Amino acid sequence: MEHKSWMASGGKPIRCRAAVCRKAGEALVMEDIMVAPPMTHEVRIRIICTSLCHTDIKYWNMKDPPGIVPRILGHEAVGEVESVGGEVSEVKQGDFVIPTFMAECGECRDCTSSKSNLCSKQPFKLSQGMPRCGTRVGAAWRTANVEKGSTVAIFGLGTVGLAVAQGARKCGAARIIGIDVNPNKLTLAREFGVTEVVNSRSIGDKSVSQVINEMTDGGADYCFECVGQSSLIKEAFACCRKGWGKTIIFGVEEQASLLGLKSIDVIYQGKMVIGCIYGGLKPKSDIPTLLQWYIDKKLQLDLFITHEIGFEDINKAFNLLSEGQCLRCVIWMTK
Repeated sequence: MEHKSWMASGGKPIRCRAAVCRKAGEALVMEDIMVAPPMTHEVRIRIICTSLCHTDIKYWNMKDPPGIVPRILGHEAVGEVESVGGEVSEVKQGDFVIPTFMAECGECRDCTSSKSNLCSKQPFKLSQGMPRCGTRVGAAWRTANVEKGSTVAIFGLGTVGLAVAQGARKCGAARIIGIDVNPNKLTLAREFGVTEVVNSRSIGDKSVSQVINEMTDGGADYCFECVGQSSLIKEAFACCRKGWGKTIIFGVEEQASLLGLKSIDVIYQGKMVIGCIYGGLKPKSDIPTLLQWYIDKKLQLDLFITHEIGFEDINKAFNLLSEGQCLRCVIWMTK
């Protein structure tokens, strides 16, 4: 959303320009909307820029709940605090902030534990609001605890998969195998730390899991499924190492999709399946660390930005991402 003007508006509603999804899968419509003043514990943010991810594409096309219309998409944003409601102490007007859908109260049993990023005081809920995704560097760093010298297989080399690759490289993985069908992504992946690539359309009659098992002499230590397809989750599980292998999944096509794993394989092969939300990151604790890694050039975030457009051209960004022509397209509100 773009504010038509920015001033100290206190407790007043303000008129903003928004790109609204009125019908699933159709072009967004530019409209003027009214944004209510922040209530207690709320902050109103002037968005400076945002970008799209495949979660936006998924919910843009979704016709059934939790897909609803009208909807305003765009959750990977940076903005400036325009005004604050009562009992807000962590930020003030004029602060630059990164909005996030994950809470971290800092007090509950989960927040004080290193084992979870799911706050129990303010739990994550899949509601009619936008279920959003963050950077997946944390999936290798926090969720999987990738070990130095280990072998990692990544299914899907979009932004999520490439972020996993950076996290795995930083953790000291010896081999990082990237699997995709897009030759351009396979080439680009090496800049993010991928050491070997597999084009799943060029392996003949073999399955991807067969190829990975042969390459790794029995399976990878960590397999990340970064596409959200049940069939690929099964393939990732099939090529993670028996005895200690971990398969980390980020999502599936539909919320009610079944994974279809055989219980005998899970039990007798000693493999683990781990769900991952928000990369396992605690937003208040870990995002500053990621920012410092970027400043110190330990994370190559600039490589993710392949396109930049103005807000009025937001539908172009949807087309670019849907057609697999970009990693991240930054949308500037004032350009």
